[in-house]
Amino acid sequence: MTSVTDLREVVDVVIGVDTHVHTHSAAAVDVRTGGVLGEITVEATADGYVELVGFAGQHAALRAWAVEGTGGHGAGLTRHLQRGEEVVIELDRPERAKRRNGAKSDPLDAIRAAREALARARLGTPRSGGDRQALSVLLATRRSAVNAATDAQRQLFSLIIAAPEVIRERFRGQKIPAMIQTAARIRVSSAWDVETTTTVLALRSLARRARALAEEAAEHEKSIRTIVRSWRPDLLDQPGIGPIIAATVLCAWSHPGRIHSEAAFAMLAGAAPIPATSGLVANRHRLNRYGDRQLNRALHTIALSRLRYDQTTRAYLARRTAEGKTSREIKRCLKRYIARDLYRLLEHGPITA
Repeated sequence: MTSVTDLREVVDVVIGVDTHVHTHSAAAVDVRTGGVLGEITVEATADGYVELVGFAGQHAALRAWAVEGTGGHGAGLTRHLQRGEEVVIELDRPERAKRRNGAKSDPLDAIRAAREALARARLGTPRSGGDRQALSVLLATRRSAVNAATDAQRQLFSLIIAAPEVIRERFRGQKIPAMIQTAARIRVSSAWDVETTTTVLALRSLARRARALAEEAAEHEKSIRTIVRSWRPDLLDQPGIGPIIAATVLCAWSHPGRIHSEAAFAMLAGAAPIPATSGLVANRHRLNRYGDRQLNRALHTIALSRLRYDQTTRAYLARRTAEGKTSREIKRCLKRYIARDLYRLLEHGPITA
């Protein structure tokens, strides 16, 4: 489906769907005229999905679905449609036209979704489930645990700074890991006043929370590594790529054919420079701050690792530095090259001799 550039070539009707937590609104739009053939709002349940497919069947057998939020509110509907071998187009962030006179309603948004799909030059399919979805869930859960553990560590450090001297003395000269170990084992003395006792209890609670969250994050990472090794172990053979980076890349890429070119993959990653040429200023580019920021961060991590440990990358750094490029410019170039190589590896697999 990603090779089709005009829905008018393959379907008669596009069903635009505006998805929400409890209801989905849909509109059937004729691909030739852009006219609205019908509208419906259903419950976001299995019965509602069946009703929605029945509504679509009343208008055309050759149809495509333009669904907003296929990985969020529309995930259940998307799975239902894919099981029925329906053509589903991903519209996570549709480029909606300005609402005339401030008009806003779910049926209007469904109509806009359908017309947006008709206007797009490239049609994206929803991300796959299975291993990709499992990795996405694990990454989100691990990220939450890591962030919460970091917050607990910051709070512990702040409490120690402001703690009574009898407590501060126990932590003097220690780094954060040692502070956590000390705080987790500290005991309350009956001779302490209420402030000192309360501070110690809080420190012990924060330390044990941080330690438990770190253990949880490690378990999630182990599960992520297992899935990556069973799905695409070739990624882990690339310099600078560990299980978390590999999982992030796989979640963004999803499956062969979803992203139509390496340039599109670089744009998705925010690693494709944006032209900023104007008037007499030529060959100028602006930093791309759009795209999947987690994927962009993964490319940045790979670049930093290779700059430190990979001899080929270090030679490239020396050459570009001699040409007058700044460190920041070189890293941006590296991220673009890494995006290209990863896309080719993901789409075609490792090159064998």
